[in-house]
Amino acid sequence: MALCPLTTLIALLHALIAVRLLPALADVTPAWPAFGLLLLVSALSIPLPFLSRRRWQAPNWLKWTGLVSMGWFSSLLVLTLLRDLLLLGGWLASVADAQAWRTLSALAVPGLATLVTLVGFFNARRTASVRRVDIPIAQLPSQLDGFTIAQLSDIHVGPTIRVRYIERIVNAVNRLGADMVAITGDLVDGSVSELRTHVAPLARLKTRHGTFVVTGNHEYYVGAHDWIDELRRLGLKVLLNEHVVLQTRNVYGAQTDEEVNDSALVVAGVTDYTAGHFDASHASDPEGAVRDAPPQVHTRLLLAHQPRSAIAAAQAGYQLQISGHTHGGQFFPWNLFVPLQQPFTAGLHRLHDMWIYVSRGTGYWGPPKRFGAPSEITLLRLVPAP
Repeated sequence: MALCPLTTLIALLHALIAVRLLPALADVTPAWPAFGLLLLVSALSIPLPFLSRRRWQAPNWLKWTGLVSMGWFSSLLVLTLLRDLLLLGGWLASVADAQAWRTLSALAVPGLATLVTLVGFFNARRTASVRRVDIPIAQLPSQLDGFTIAQLSDIHVGPTIRVRYIERIVNAVNRLGADMVAITGDLVDGSVSELRTHVAPLARLKTRHGTFVVTGNHEYYVGAHDWIDELRRLGLKVLLNEHVVLQTRNVYGAQTDEEVNDSALVVAGVTDYTAGHFDASHASDPEGAVRDAPPQVHTRLLLAHQPRSAIAAAQAGYQLQISGHTHGGQFFPWNLFVPLQQPFTAGLHRLHDMWIYVSRGTGYWGPPKRFGAPSEITLLRLVPAP
């Protein structure tokens, strides 16, 4: 949707909230003009983070104001509509003292919206907790038993996620001692020139086999090719429909090829599911990503930003796909809409013979708000299937 119509829609929805709540608030509290002023600030500030991507650069405090307002407005709108439904139900049921319900509910809506926004702000700004998940792989070679992958996803470095936030994530990952790190897309929301210093701490990630990255849809909004070059400059391994073979054990002196192959792991990565719309040469290709992979190495892992890649990945013979993109819905009511686009919302799932793990994300997008969908740094461990 173009920015001007979207701004108009946001203004109209704020006006709807004002019409539905302010008269009832005026009957019960002299502070009702303050709520009207907050609505005005919200309506004016929400477009600013998006305007700053065009010709005018808003100062960072205005971006913060707009994004926090966006989270508050979202809850406010949902609760206002819910209040109207409850009032309608009460009217149909001829509830006594409907006026009291009208005023009390008008007070409850901004109170609950503010409470949810404050709790969501705390959840979003804290360092993501570590979620440990065992992945049971059929016929997993004993040499790969216990192999660990630290997954980061959907960090969205941008107006409100900056260098200190990234440093906290890097320190938390380094304490895990993982065998490899996988960053499954939507790392950034801005240009290299704007965010280079804020992404730089990722170069300090410490693992045995390195850090592997795939692109998400947001990379293509802000210059994917420049970011690919920058991440490679930092020493991160960006996989564009390609794979690497990790030798997970010291095979010096191995007696047979089987010993060598059993301790190897194919790690493949695909471009975002929609990347072909931005660059035809980046069309996502899970099957092509393992073309020419050693057939004797049977354990195959795919990094793919969107869960929608899972159907093609299962057909291509992967044992595990790890993804992000959904944020687990991030906060109500958006979690209700994710299943309309994606086959999986969060957590571990099975698709035919393949496992897929979907991270809720390590950062957040847009409003600094998480409610009912906690952020995570995921530590995946390969274990033999029982």
